[in-house]
Amino acid sequence: MNPQTGANRKFITNLLILLCLNLLIKPFWILGIDRTIQNTVGTESYGFYFAIFNLTFLFNILLDFGITNFNNKNIAQNNHLLNKHFSSILILKFLLAVIYFVITISAGLIIGYSTQQMMMLGVLCFNQFLISFILYLRSNISGLHFFKTDSVISVLDRVLMIIICGVLLWGNVTKQAFRMEWFIFAQTASYILTALFALFIVIKKAKFNRLKWNRPFFFMIIKQSFPFAILVLLMAFYNRIDSVMIERLLPDKTGNQQAGLYASAYRLLDAVNMIAYLFSVILLPMFARMIKFKTDVEKLARLSFTLLFILTVTVSLGSFFYRTEIMTMLYPQRLQEAFQLYTSRIQETSTIFGILMGGFIPIATTYIFGTLLTANGNLKQLNIVAASGMVLNLSLNFILIPHYMAIGSAYASLTTQLITALIQVFLVIKIFKFKLNIPYLIRLAIFVVSVIIFNILSRKLGFDWKINFLLMGIFTVLTAALTKLLNIRAFIAILRKE
Repeated sequence: MNPQTGANRKFITNLLILLCLNLLIKPFWILGIDRTIQNTVGTESYGFYFAIFNLTFLFNILLDFGITNFNNKNIAQNNHLLNKHFSSILILKFLLAVIYFVITISAGLIIGYSTQQMMMLGVLCFNQFLISFILYLRSNISGLHFFKTDSVISVLDRVLMIIICGVLLWGNVTKQAFRMEWFIFAQTASYILTALFALFIVIKKAKFNRLKWNRPFFFMIIKQSFPFAILVLLMAFYNRIDSVMIERLLPDKTGNQQAGLYASAYRLLDAVNMIAYLFSVILLPMFARMIKFKTDVEKLARLSFTLLFILTVTVSLGSFFYRTEIMTMLYPQRLQEAFQLYTSRIQETSTIFGILMGGFIPIATTYIFGTLLTANGNLKQLNIVAASGMVLNLSLNFILIPHYMAIGSAYASLTTQLITALIQVFLVIKIFKFKLNIPYLIRLAIFVVSVIIFNILSRKLGFDWKINFLLMGIFTVLTAALTKLLNIRAFIAILRKE
């Protein structure tokens, strides 16, 4: 089989498996469980949690220091190093966890968190450690190209959370109203069980015997992982700082409420981002191996980008045109909530949602082109882009939040994502010398205009909005096929080739 065809086939088959598992589980978690919890506890209470969660996420890189990305690329190119590196990296992960806890707790004290907030911060820090540990273990599994096993582990924690939270929400096991603390502890239990399962698999593959203290190795790993660490830290700031700044820059009650509205709007973006992220999970080790063996990456990059572009444009524009209907469906009026207040809440959330979903297109673009640059080792360029994005995002948030609150933060996020994505595309074209394919760009433009027209026309149909939305999606897929962006026969041919 041609190496390029083999790479395309491997990418598509493993992507389908990963997508199927995640589309079965994670949307139900986000829209069924997580959304229900916010509707149950209220916008303000959930906003309180959401801001603290994002603070723990900001310093998440201290738990990992770029080790996961470095390890994924390294194991993909040098499978035999798993046995040699695994034991030492485990010790390093635990040392980094201590540093993470100290710095994150200190940050909470510096910005003035209350006792209740600090207690929640401590548990969420532990959860972040578990998440980071699971991701490291998965990097070994995907680096070995055991994508099916990695796919199962990628949804295991959510399956466990669905079971635990589902029982607490609907199982009538307690007479008390659902509390945010239960949600957090349910996450802790699920992450512990998932980490143990993943650890068992990696230990078996690595033939692990005992922990080994290897100081020179630690310094070598830190030195090689440092560029990855800086990149992730900078990207975390301009991706996750929004809700923290909303909660801190606005008065207490207003800050929690606005952070809650932002969380309501962000939830669907978080759900669809999962799909784009899954592309990068598979692409990073594949790009890394192809680059090592000097296999052309342009066709795989274009294939993955085209698939994501069709999805992101359809979802982003559809979400913008149907933003009010979607938010009304997801967040019904609460008991004892005045209709006028409910209408105002939905209107504001819908505006934030429409703006944020525009960011799905550049975010997905970053998952393709940023991943390619990472696999190629262009971390200096990526760090400069990410640092610029962080400065831009922080500046815009400081200017816009006091005047426009959560809506201003949404505009800051969209602007930052667009600019950083365009720069990464430019870098890929320049570094890899991709040819500018004008007919391909014209087809992309025709597709975007068609999706806009379909959305406008679908809203004029006399059916229920969900049917209108579905019809819009069907016509979008047909347009993608007619413009030859979506070549179904070619995909089937790739899958059938041995």
